[in-house]
Amino acid sequence: MKKAFQKIASITMALIVVFSTMSFTVSSHFCGDILVGTSYFGKAKSCGMEMSQETKSNDCSVMKENCCHDEASVIQGQDDLKITSLDYLSLDQQVFIASFYYSYINLFEELHDKVIPFKNYTPPLVVKDIHVLDEVYLI
Repeated sequence: MKKAFQKIASITMALIVVFSTMSFTVSSHFCGDILVGTSYFGKAKSCGMEMSQETKSNDCSVMKENCCHDEASVIQGQDDLKITSLDYLSLDQQVFIASFYYSYINLFEELHDKVIPFKNYTPPLVVKDIHVLDEVYLI
C-alpha cells in the first residue's frame, strides 16, 4: 500500500510541475464583435471576409478599414523553478557523498540467516561404524 501511495504521489507531483510550467497561446479571430474561431495550437480559422489593403494608384490612398481582427492571448507558465544539481560540488565531494550514502544505507539491511549449503540433502546411510574400522577410540 505504501509503494502504491508513493507512486501516485510522485506522478501527481510530476504532473503539477509540468502543468505549472507549461505556457500556451490562445488565438482568436473576430469578425466585427463576433467570435468566429478559436485555436490553441495554431492560427485561428478565418471567416473569409478580410479586405485586401492594395491601392492601384499612387495618387489615391483611400483605404477601407477591415472589420476582422485577430487576437492572441498568451498564458505564461511559471518560469522561476529552482533546479538543483551537483555542479557546485567537486568530484571528491561527489565521491564522498556517494560512498557515505552507500555505506549508510547498507547498515539497515536485514541480516540473512546463516546459509547452510547441505540443508536440503540427507546424510548418507551408515553401513559400518568408521571409528571401529579405523580403531580410533576416545579415552
